[in-house]
Amino acid sequence: MPRQLGELEDAVMTRIWQWNRPVTVREVLEDLQQERSIAYTTVMTVMDNLHQKGWVRREVEGRAYRYTAVSTRAAYSAALMNEGWSKSDNPAAALVAFFGMMSPEQRQALRDAIRVVQRDPAEQAPEPVEEAPEPEGEGSSRRAAEGSPERGTEGGGGADGVGR
Repeated sequence: MPRQLGELEDAVMTRIWQWNRPVTVREVLEDLQQERSIAYTTVMTVMDNLHQKGWVRREVEGRAYRYTAVSTRAAYSAALMNEGWSKSDNPAAALVAFFGMMSPEQRQALRDAIRVVQRDPAEQAPEPVEEAPEPEGEGSSRRAAEGSPERGTEGGGGADGVGR
Protein backbone atom coordinates (compact mmCIF):
# COMPACT_ATOMS: atom_id res chain seq x y z
CA MET A 1 0.00 0.00 0.00
CA PRO A 2 1.47 3.36 -0.92
CA ARG A 3 2.19 5.88 1.74
CA GLN A 4 1.14 9.46 1.23
CA LEU A 5 3.58 11.50 -0.85
CA GLY A 6 5.51 14.30 0.83
CA GLU A 7 4.96 17.90 -0.27
CA LEU A 8 7.82 18.02 -2.79
CA GLU A 9 7.18 14.47 -4.00
CA ASP A 10 3.57 15.45 -4.64
CA ALA A 11 4.63 18.61 -6.51
CA VAL A 12 6.89 16.53 -8.77
CA MET A 13 4.34 13.75 -9.30
CA THR A 14 1.62 16.31 -10.05
CA ARG A 15 3.66 17.56 -12.99
CA ILE A 16 4.45 14.07 -14.22
CA TRP A 17 0.77 13.10 -14.03
CA GLN A 18 -0.42 16.32 -15.70
CA TRP A 19 2.08 16.16 -18.53
CA ASN A 20 1.40 12.44 -19.06
CA ARG A 21 4.66 11.86 -20.93
CA PRO A 22 8.27 11.02 -20.09
CA VAL A 23 9.93 14.02 -18.40
CA THR A 24 13.46 15.03 -17.41
CA VAL A 25 14.69 16.46 -14.13
CA ARG A 26 15.43 19.71 -15.98
CA GLU A 27 11.81 20.06 -17.18
CA VAL A 28 10.40 19.50 -13.71
CA LEU A 29 13.00 21.84 -12.20
CA GLU A 30 12.16 24.68 -14.59
CA ASP A 31 8.46 24.34 -13.87
CA LEU A 32 8.96 24.16 -10.10
CA GLN A 33 11.22 27.23 -10.19
CA GLN A 34 8.26 29.32 -11.33
CA GLU A 35 6.81 28.81 -7.84
CA ARG A 36 9.82 28.40 -5.56
CA SER A 37 13.58 28.54 -5.38
CA ILE A 38 14.86 24.97 -5.71
CA ALA A 39 18.13 23.34 -6.76
CA TYR A 40 18.60 20.88 -9.61
CA THR A 41 20.13 18.34 -7.22
CA THR A 42 17.08 18.54 -4.94
CA VAL A 43 14.70 17.73 -7.80
CA MET A 44 17.06 15.00 -9.03
CA THR A 45 17.11 13.43 -5.55
CA VAL A 46 13.32 13.56 -5.23
CA MET A 47 12.86 11.96 -8.64
CA ASP A 48 15.43 9.28 -7.81
CA ASN A 49 13.57 8.61 -4.53
CA LEU A 50 10.28 8.35 -6.43
CA HIS A 51 11.95 5.84 -8.73
CA GLN A 52 13.30 3.82 -5.77
CA LYS A 53 9.81 3.82 -4.20
CA GLY A 54 8.23 2.56 -7.41
CA TRP A 55 6.23 5.68 -8.30
CA VAL A 56 8.08 6.30 -11.57
CA ARG A 57 10.11 4.29 -14.04
CA ARG A 58 13.04 5.79 -15.84
CA GLU A 59 14.86 5.24 -19.09
CA VAL A 60 18.23 6.60 -20.11
CA GLU A 61 18.17 9.16 -22.91
CA GLY A 62 21.59 10.53 -23.72
CA ARG A 63 23.13 11.68 -20.46
CA ALA A 64 19.82 12.06 -18.64
CA TYR A 65 16.89 9.96 -17.50
CA ARG A 66 13.31 10.36 -18.65
CA TYR A 67 10.79 9.57 -15.93
CA THR A 68 7.28 8.22 -16.45
CA ALA A 69 4.54 7.66 -13.86
CA VAL A 70 3.86 4.04 -13.03
CA SER A 71 0.19 4.68 -12.18
CA THR A 72 -2.33 7.50 -12.37
CA ARG A 73 -3.18 10.13 -9.80
CA ALA A 74 -6.67 8.61 -9.62
CA ALA A 75 -5.18 5.22 -8.67
CA TYR A 76 -2.99 6.91 -6.04
CA SER A 77 -5.97 8.77 -4.57
CA ALA A 78 -8.09 5.62 -4.55
CA ALA A 79 -5.34 3.69 -2.75
CA LEU A 80 -5.09 6.38 -0.08
CA MET A 81 -8.87 6.41 0.42
CA ASN A 82 -8.94 2.61 0.62
CA GLU A 83 -6.12 2.60 3.16
CA GLY A 84 -7.86 5.16 5.36
CA TRP A 85 -11.18 3.35 5.11
CA SER A 86 -9.68 -0.07 5.86
CA LYS A 87 -8.10 1.27 9.07
CA SER A 88 -11.47 2.38 10.46
CA ASP A 89 -13.01 0.38 13.29
CA ASN A 90 -16.42 1.27 11.83
CA PRO A 91 -16.17 1.42 8.00
CA ALA A 92 -19.86 2.29 7.54
CA ALA A 93 -19.60 5.28 9.88
CA ALA A 94 -16.39 6.36 8.15
CA LEU A 95 -18.18 6.31 4.78
CA VAL A 96 -21.12 8.29 6.15
CA ALA A 97 -18.73 10.90 7.56
CA PHE A 98 -16.78 11.01 4.30
CA PHE A 99 -19.93 11.41 2.19
CA GLY A 100 -21.06 14.18 4.55
CA MET A 101 -17.88 16.11 3.73
CA MET A 102 -18.49 15.89 -0.01
CA SER A 103 -19.75 18.73 -2.14
CA PRO A 104 -22.85 18.17 -4.30
CA GLU A 105 -20.54 17.80 -7.32
CA GLN A 106 -18.49 15.14 -5.55
CA ARG A 107 -21.64 13.25 -4.55
CA GLN A 108 -22.78 13.33 -8.18
CA ALA A 109 -19.38 11.98 -9.24
CA LEU A 110 -19.82 9.21 -6.65
CA ARG A 111 -23.25 8.31 -8.05
CA ASP A 112 -21.78 8.23 -11.55
CA ALA A 113 -18.91 6.01 -10.39
CA ILE A 114 -21.31 3.59 -8.70
CA ARG A 115 -23.26 3.32 -11.96
CA VAL A 116 -20.05 2.44 -13.79
CA VAL A 117 -19.00 -0.33 -11.40
CA GLN A 118 -22.48 -1.72 -10.80
CA ARG A 119 -23.96 -1.95 -14.25
CA ASP A 120 -27.52 -3.22 -13.97
CA PRO A 121 -27.67 -6.59 -15.77
CA ALA A 122 -31.04 -5.48 -17.18
CA GLU A 123 -29.25 -2.63 -18.99
CA GLN A 124 -27.07 -5.10 -20.85
CA ALA A 125 -28.99 -6.71 -23.68
CA PRO A 126 -28.79 -10.49 -23.24
CA GLU A 127 -28.88 -12.88 -26.13
CA PRO A 128 -32.49 -13.66 -27.05
CA VAL A 129 -33.58 -17.05 -25.72
CA GLU A 130 -36.35 -19.00 -27.35
CA GLU A 131 -38.86 -20.10 -24.79
CA ALA A 132 -41.31 -22.95 -25.05
CA PRO A 133 -44.88 -21.72 -25.46
CA GLU A 134 -46.76 -21.48 -22.15
CA PRO A 135 -49.87 -23.50 -21.62
CA GLU A 136 -52.91 -21.25 -21.73
CA GLY A 137 -54.02 -19.76 -18.43
CA GLU A 138 -50.76 -20.41 -16.54
CA GLY A 139 -48.62 -17.54 -17.89
CA SER A 140 -49.65 -14.61 -15.74
CA SER A 141 -49.60 -16.45 -12.41
CA ARG A 142 -46.29 -18.16 -13.17
CA ARG A 143 -44.68 -14.84 -14.24
CA ALA A 144 -45.88 -13.22 -11.02
CA ALA A 145 -44.46 -16.07 -8.92
CA GLU A 146 -41.11 -15.90 -10.72
CA GLY A 147 -40.77 -12.13 -10.33
CA SER A 148 -41.21 -11.30 -13.99
CA PRO A 149 -40.69 -7.67 -15.00
CA GLU A 150 -44.35 -7.62 -16.01
CA ARG A 151 -45.21 -7.33 -12.30
CA GLY A 152 -43.87 -3.80 -12.03
CA THR A 153 -40.72 -2.22 -10.64
CA GLU A 154 -40.91 -3.10 -6.95
CA GLY A 155 -37.52 -2.76 -5.25
CA GLY A 156 -35.92 -1.42 -8.41
CA GLY A 157 -34.30 1.56 -6.72
CA GLY A 158 -34.76 5.24 -7.30
CA ALA A 159 -34.59 7.16 -10.55
CA ASP A 160 -30.82 7.31 -10.31
CA GLY A 161 -30.55 3.51 -10.12
CA VAL A 162 -28.38 3.57 -6.99
CA GLY A 163 -30.91 2.07 -4.56
CA ARG A 164 -29.95 -1.56 -5.22
